[in-house]
Amino acid sequence: MTTAPMAGGPTAEFLTHVGAQIRSRRKAMGMTVQQLADDAEVSRRMLTQIELGKANPSLVFVDKVARALGTDFASLIRVETTDVLSVIPAAETTVVWSSGLGSHAALNVATTSHPAAELWTWTLQPQDIYHAQPDSQGSQELFLVLTGKLTLEVEGVADVTLGPGASARLASDRVYSYANHTSRPVRFIRVAQVT
Repeated sequence: MTTAPMAGGPTAEFLTHVGAQIRSRRKAMGMTVQQLADDAEVSRRMLTQIELGKANPSLVFVDKVARALGTDFASLIRVETTDVLSVIPAAETTVVWSSGLGSHAALNVATTSHPAAELWTWTLQPQDIYHAQPDSQGSQELFLVLTGKLTLEVEGVADVTLGPGASARLASDRVYSYANHTSRPVRFIRVAQVT
């Protein structure tokens, strides 16, 4: 018997931080909430709730707002640096998504180029799934499975299951999911570049 996965979403810490960043950047650009909402093609009410840290937006929604601010998703949550070498201690890794089953995803580091290449670590608990919304045209993700078995479910393509050491590239401009249909956790590395 399989247990239905519990809904997951952005963590409270992430929501508070990203809301403050959006508000700060919007004000620095002299934009009203309505102007930013119009530019991002999102609802003003939802944007207001995000700025207050009281909404649970999709990561794609946050990316749309970031782009309307002239930046990208990763830039909203990292501390900008001009150093040649930037080291992010494990304690400062940003957990962006978690689920009721204990799964989680952390954005470890990202490049400073635009669009940024983002390095993520993921853990999906048994019988859990992450449903993603399509990224912009031309976006791609890379995967490397560390332990367990990861199933990539891509709309219009047969599902693919990857074991330890296996890697894959995914055009993420379509509906897709990461799933763990096994009885053991799966850990994997994901590199995303959203164009």
